[in-house]
Amino acid sequence: MGVLMSKKQQVEKVQKCSAVVSAFQAGIKDRAVKQTDAEVGEGEEDARTSAGPNDKNTEEVKPEETDNNAGPSTSQQASAPVRDECKVNQEAWSRLRDGKGVEPEDLDKSHQLTPPAFVRPKREPDDDQPVEVDLENKEQPPSGEMCDVCEVWTADDLYPCRICTRVFHDGCLRELGYLRTEALQEMRDTAHTVTGWSCYYCDNVNLLLTEEEMYSLMETFKQCKIIPESCLVSDELLQYRHFVSKQQFDKDLSDEQEEEVLAQFASLDPEKKGHIEWSDFLYFESLAVLRKFRTENSLVRLLSAKERDKARVVFQGLVMDKDSVITRAECRQAQQSWFHKLKDPQSCNVSISHVGPICESSPASSGSERSKTDENRPLTWADFLRESAIYILAARPNSSAMHIRMPL
Repeated sequence: MGVLMSKKQQVEKVQKCSAVVSAFQAGIKDRAVKQTDAEVGEGEEDARTSAGPNDKNTEEVKPEETDNNAGPSTSQQASAPVRDECKVNQEAWSRLRDGKGVEPEDLDKSHQLTPPAFVRPKREPDDDQPVEVDLENKEQPPSGEMCDVCEVWTADDLYPCRICTRVFHDGCLRELGYLRTEALQEMRDTAHTVTGWSCYYCDNVNLLLTEEEMYSLMETFKQCKIIPESCLVSDELLQYRHFVSKQQFDKDLSDEQEEEVLAQFASLDPEKKGHIEWSDFLYFESLAVLRKFRTENSLVRLLSAKERDKARVVFQGLVMDKDSVITRAECRQAQQSWFHKLKDPQSCNVSISHVGPICESSPASSGSERSKTDENRPLTWADFLRESAIYILAARPNSSAMHIRMPL
């Protein structure tokens, strides 16, 4: 509690200092406005004085003066928005000074709340190099204290993301239109629980793809006549898989592979609506692209500090000896633990994990033939993190659909 109070005191100090600076800036602006108005008044008086002795030219001057004085001066027009802005700033800072903060409903949405510009990542030269992540030292990144949308602090009603350090007002997310009513209620119910809630940025695993990877995926969609933002029924998913199989393996799907595609459809439609949402289909394909084209080291670099901390807890709970190693069977058990938010964990065994259908040489088709030697092979912390990275990323979306095939 002491740590929390100290953070709040620091925030209050910053707010008080900012209020003083804001008041000082507002005073300077008001002084500049007054000086401008005074200069305009003196100029008008000088003009009237100089026009006095020339009574003969009065009739010629009057029309020009009428035209010039038809409306307010340019400086007066410019001073009005400045006064309004100063008034708004003073009211905002007074609320922060009183500890009330500024609620999202009080903001000018047309000026303040603008959708963020999503920038896709770029591959670095050392992207495939091993990453050293210490097992003992937890990172424990603190969540932010200001809403990521309006950048305003409030004493309460901030909802943290379980993946990154961003926090949000529910009102800001509602105004941006990123979350529907049902999703907003889910955020309020889960954001402060053990399960947690993923923000609109972390929930969208498609944003992990580079421009090149996304272009390749969209080209495949176009060739298969997949319409973005539309739901897919089972026949459309089968047609898509047939096309990918023909493109990659130059052969059609077998009867067994068609059954696996239908099983995948069921895992992406846990509520049995008869169709899969576009976002779930896109996330599944995006994770398949990551798994196909990225190395395990590259996937580890995509993990957030909170995800690495959770991986540490899971691994340390499985370690039973001083060598800090676990078996592959224990690793697969841990990989399923990332999907504890599912109501029915058994449904995770009915989807497939790669682009296109399963072929005879794929790891999934030969999973039942793994030897006991492989099951008992020891894995270090680094091995565990590399093999689990794709499953950790797949657990980011808030949807209950399974976007990756779990290890058997």
